[in-house]
Amino acid sequence: MAERYFDDFKVGERFSTATKTVTQDMIVEFAKVYDPQPFHIDPAAAKHSIFGGLIASGFQTLALGFRLFWDTGLFKAASMGSPGFDELRWLKPVRPGDTLRVEMEVTESRPSQSKPDRGIIRAGFRILNQNSEAVLTFNSMHLLKRKLD
Repeated sequence: MAERYFDDFKVGERFSTATKTVTQDMIVEFAKVYDPQPFHIDPAAAKHSIFGGLIASGFQTLALGFRLFWDTGLFKAASMGSPGFDELRWLKPVRPGDTLRVEMEVTESRPSQSKPDRGIIRAGFRILNQNSEAVLTFNSMHLLKRKLD
């Protein structure tokens, strides 16, 4: 993919990622380290939870979505990090066998007033399952380098 910089992103542009299928082993391994709640690490206990079965940690879903988006290469040349994100929502549980993908839409683009070598874009992210149902949404800011001639 061609390198992209701040000025290459336009408001309204949309991007999609490849897919990744979540396995039970992935869910349990992540949760044992980062979110060891019974409905993430113990299939038997998860059956008796409000979810009726094992589900991925929302943090795992967020991290997996970020990885899928990073792998598009869209931010590879220009990323300077992110000042944060807003309105994170976990909408549906992610279960073993679910296949996820990410859609991103650029919602705002603003060059830095004080540092002309960079700008900030705001983007809406949706992580979708195999049925195109949103399982997680958030809005994020991305600090990106400008291409200097």
